[in-house]
Amino acid sequence: MASFRPQIVSLSVGVATVAMVLALVARADEDPEARLQDLRERIERMQVRIEEDSDRRNQELARLRGAERRSAKASADLKATRDALGESRAQQGRLRIAVEQGRERLESGRAALADHVRAAHAIGNTERLRLLLSQQDPARLGRILVYYRYLSKAKAERIARVLEDLEQLRTAESELETNTARLEELASRQSLESERLEAARQERAAVVARLDAGIRDRRAEAGRLDAEAKTLEALIAELQRALEDIPGTDREPFRSRKGRLSWPIAGKLISDFGQPRADGSLRWNGILVGATPGRDVRAVYYGRVAYADWLPGMGLLMVIEHGDGYMSLYGHNETLYRQVGDWVEPGDVIAGAGDSGGRDRVALYFEIRRGGQPENPHRWFSVRLPAE
Repeated sequence: MASFRPQIVSLSVGVATVAMVLALVARADEDPEARLQDLRERIERMQVRIEEDSDRRNQELARLRGAERRSAKASADLKATRDALGESRAQQGRLRIAVEQGRERLESGRAALADHVRAAHAIGNTERLRLLLSQQDPARLGRILVYYRYLSKAKAERIARVLEDLEQLRTAESELETNTARLEELASRQSLESERLEAARQERAAVVARLDAGIRDRRAEAGRLDAEAKTLEALIAELQRALEDIPGTDREPFRSRKGRLSWPIAGKLISDFGQPRADGSLRWNGILVGATPGRDVRAVYYGRVAYADWLPGMGLLMVIEHGDGYMSLYGHNETLYRQVGDWVEPGDVIAGAGDSGGRDRVALYFEIRRGGQPENPHRWFSVRLPAE
């Protein structure tokens, strides 16, 4: 395999899109949804250029991107199936209860109806005729006839209720049978998706091993990190320009929440803001927080998703724009749950933690930027994360 020789990302990532930026500004008076569609299309084109540039630098990056995207898709499908399976099992329990209750009501109704039938038979039409022809007190005779009418009405109502209970029981039993078949289908699908996810993870592990073998020394690693950092900077700059004419949120400004935010994930600091990287030529622009696979990653504040895709060095990355030039970045995810243009609120689950981007352990990379420049994230939160 050819040695891994990273190069600085092509300036075409940003320069080639100047014409599109001007076109977006010219359309600023259009419908917000039309401008949002412009943003999605521009980001898609931007992503293609980033991928073409990284593929020229190293083919293993393309293989890593493909493997991690397939792993993310399999993970998302598996989660959706498990959620559906959980709901179906809960529905199964509710249906079983409904069937049992229906059977109890039906049995009770049948017993009550049987009592009515026996009572009517004991009195009989002959007894009723005898009473009518007798010389008994008319008032007493009237009361007895009223009783007969009540008995007849009650019997008819009992029959109607029994028939209704019987129909409800049949419906519940049919739904239970359908749900049982769905459970079996979901369980089978879960097994297949688990196998697909495992295959994607093994493919990713093989690619990461080859990438690691291609980095011969710390100097080569520094070059790779520098190229990845420049790719991220180009992306942020492009997003800043593209978002200028996209309507923002009318919520309390992001800057007013400084010192009061909640962390996007619970965990311990692996790497901190400002710490040196590789040979010391680079520093961390954000923080790296250890996590368990698939742990919920939450939005720190109101905003709109500006980017949700794979990026060299960041893996599956989500960028949320909060207005006034502020952005929050969430990298190395296993799965992304939101798409470009989606609105999010504080605490919304936006991703599942992972090790995408070629990391050797599960962690969330998090940044806050203002005007494209990274800020110390610790100043924005009410508590400080413990160090590892």
